[in-house]
Amino acid sequence: MLRQGQFRRWALSAAIACLIGTPGSAQGETAPAPPSEANYAAILTALKEHHALDQRLQDVGWKLVRGNAEYCPKTVQSIGLQLQDMVAFEEPSDPRAALGLYGDFAVQTVASGSPAWNAGDLSFRREITQLNSEEINRWPAEDRSHWQRLTRAHDYIDKALANDGRVIITLVGGAQLIVRSEKVCATRFELAGGSKRALAEGSRVVIGSKFVGFGYPEDEFAAAVAHELAHNLLDHRAWLDANGRGRKNVRLTEHEADRLMPWLLANAGYAPSAAHRFMTRWGPKHDGGLFRRRTHDGWDERAEFIQAEVELIEALQRSTEFEGADWRTGFRREINPEAALKR
Repeated sequence: MLRQGQFRRWALSAAIACLIGTPGSAQGETAPAPPSEANYAAILTALKEHHALDQRLQDVGWKLVRGNAEYCPKTVQSIGLQLQDMVAFEEPSDPRAALGLYGDFAVQTVASGSPAWNAGDLSFRREITQLNSEEINRWPAEDRSHWQRLTRAHDYIDKALANDGRVIITLVGGAQLIVRSEKVCATRFELAGGSKRALAEGSRVVIGSKFVGFGYPEDEFAAAVAHELAHNLLDHRAWLDANGRGRKNVRLTEHEADRLMPWLLANAGYAPSAAHRFMTRWGPKHDGGLFRRRTHDGWDERAEFIQAEVELIEALQRSTEFEGADWRTGFRREINPEAALKR
């Protein structure tokens, strides 16, 4: 299974390789000349385009995990910051030069509305030299394609937030920001380069950079992300591990994830009806029709199941006592979650 950081680095490295080529390995091949200023500009454009998709995913993801934190069974402390590390690239010197960095670590995304966002001065490619007292550029790493150090940096932030509720970030030049965390549902969001898929991996939601939902309105894209997040929040991966991944079981988990979508959207500030709109937009073109695997209901059936939940939530929202869409008590499970403990 790919670890955190691998998907993003592979995507960016592939984009850069298309622009500047890669050194030949066969005997007699000549290595390409160093990139020109024009190619550095092209590399920066590729990085910015990838960042724009990643930023959209992180913004939506933050709203979902922050808005539902009160109801999630597993929560963590987070500041909404995602870093990048140049040694994770196949040719670190190229993106380092294109981004204008002295060292290796810089900001990749800062989720809108998160503590890191509110701290200010943490925009895309802002260079970072320390996390608390750790000089992260001095951490050991291979010369290239070393994604493990980026994972170490994110894990260090998580541990610092769990222990102290804050992290001190030192920027190049010496300025320091003290960023305090907020409680969110325990899921990270990752952009996978070159993929059209969206999937949940238990602790992460991975969305492909070519996923069609990026072209949809924000609330409908959020519905697609919410579907994958629902799998994690309902612990579907563990349940399937315990009970088998036959078509019937997979279909049950997909049914639950569809139905939880509008609940998650409502708590994130989106209209719950966006879940139904997403399905009616996505389904006719991407459902697969008669040729789809029977692990999913037809898109029209799925839309009906979702609409039933939307009407239930909208009725709750009209109540004068409404404080949130509490899916812990208002959502009906279709599987026995306790079965996941019998592995």
